[in-house]
Amino acid sequence: MTDGPEHRKILLIDDDRMQYRLTQQHFKAFRSATYDLEWAATYEEGIAKLLEGGYAACLLDYQLGPRDGLALIRQAIAQGCRVPIIFLTAETGENVDIAAMNAGALDYLVKGEINSRSLERSLRYALKLGDTLEALRMLATRDQLTGLLNRREFERILSEEKDRSRRFGQPFAVILADLDHFKSVNDRHGHPAGDEVLRQVAQRLQAAVRSVDRLTRIGGEEFAIVMPQADSSVAADSASRLCEIIRASPVPAGGELQLPLTMSLGVAVFPSDTTQGEDVVKAADRALYAAKSGGRNRVVRFSEL
Repeated sequence: MTDGPEHRKILLIDDDRMQYRLTQQHFKAFRSATYDLEWAATYEEGIAKLLEGGYAACLLDYQLGPRDGLALIRQAIAQGCRVPIIFLTAETGENVDIAAMNAGALDYLVKGEINSRSLERSLRYALKLGDTLEALRMLATRDQLTGLLNRREFERILSEEKDRSRRFGQPFAVILADLDHFKSVNDRHGHPAGDEVLRQVAQRLQAAVRSVDRLTRIGGEEFAIVMPQADSSVAADSASRLCEIIRASPVPAGGELQLPLTMSLGVAVFPSDTTQGEDVVKAADRALYAAKSGGRNRVVRFSEL
């Protein structure tokens, strides 16, 4: 999102070239930081650049020809944009202020009242608040040990995929993966070694899944993968590859300690194995239990039970 703490890219979306030149002059007068200012003159160009990423913050005009900045904020946020936005307007009414904040802007400036000091202060505030919000999002959605998505995100993603599958008629798969005999790692080598094993396993799995797959840690030594547009065969092939990746070489556990490990995996597919989104996890769990009961270090499909 940034090019460094003191040299960041800022996007100005404004259909007035004079506002761009004025903003350039303000940037040159900043005292505490250096920013690179880029300009988009239309709604369409602005939303495209904003969604490309790479900007530390965005200065957004209220009026963009026949369209307005409020709609742009809503569209950007709906498409996953997290760039802090500062709203610029010639209007001084309180309703515009409230509307901008409700849409998702982090600050609000009246064009006629902007000077170099107020603009620099607003940027500093938006960047700090944006970093804080991003840290909070990470805490809410990520597993602190491995950095993977957490169980809450797994459940949210599962709900989204169920809705998408029903809307477009495409299947999705769930893989549940569990490290075999992981308790013995903690018992013999201590919890720090167990934590390092989990981090290393998470990295191996993340490097092996498809870019569209969502890998999560849902508790202890158990991982879950949601695979969009994957049938039983595709999911089973992926699970077998993950199983092989774990058993192929010892897993670093801190210092010179390396431990040979294996993993058991269960695979279920929506809607061929179940027509209830929540039950696809239960089906994958039953398949995982069968893999454990059948000797571990293997993949079992729910359809095989």
